[in-house]
Amino acid sequence: MNALLVVDVQNDFCPGGALAVPDGDRVVPVINRLIEHFEVVLNTQDWHPDGHHSFASSHEGKKPFDVIQVDYGDQVLWPDHCVQGSKGAAFHPDLNINASQLVLRKGFRKSIDSYSAFFENDQSTPTGLGEYLRERGITTLYVTGLAADFCVKWTVLDAIKEGFRVNVVEDAVRGIDLDGSLEQARQEMSGAGARETSSETLLHRV
Repeated sequence: MNALLVVDVQNDFCPGGALAVPDGDRVVPVINRLIEHFEVVLNTQDWHPDGHHSFASSHEGKKPFDVIQVDYGDQVLWPDHCVQGSKGAAFHPDLNINASQLVLRKGFRKSIDSYSAFFENDQSTPTGLGEYLRERGITTLYVTGLAADFCVKWTVLDAIKEGFRVNVVEDAVRGIDLDGSLEQARQEMSGAGARETSSETLLHRV
């Protein structure tokens, strides 16, 4: 069984948001078209408490995009974003979430960041998504959303490690692209076994 996984299409990751991905809102109409052709649609939602450890504002003398060392390795420090209950944490208003069968909130533990929809950044604390997919008999994921070089990338890599077949819908993702991170992400995902496809290709199959 196939599922469409929509990663973090939230106001703070779209133009005008606290951590805007360039052209991030352009994925919305593409995703909405795809949703109509999937029986299973899943959404993830970045959901940080105030004062989250990944916020630059939580570290004296640090600024956004600085990198610090934490127990689980490098941590990029971000502007405050997707704070629980805020407008920035809400899904983009044009995104169709009516068909979503699961909204998985991540990043809610104050001391650890969570890019992947499968594991926290310590790579050992599961979100429960893997078991949910297996219980439902889902074997193949079509991944869309934001940002391609962070949350999408880590979700794709972990999905493959968990044994799922993964397709990245290239015109339904956008990246932040810090110092070439977008191209690096594409290479990592492809090297791990993810396939690239497009919404046009998918829509012509149905």
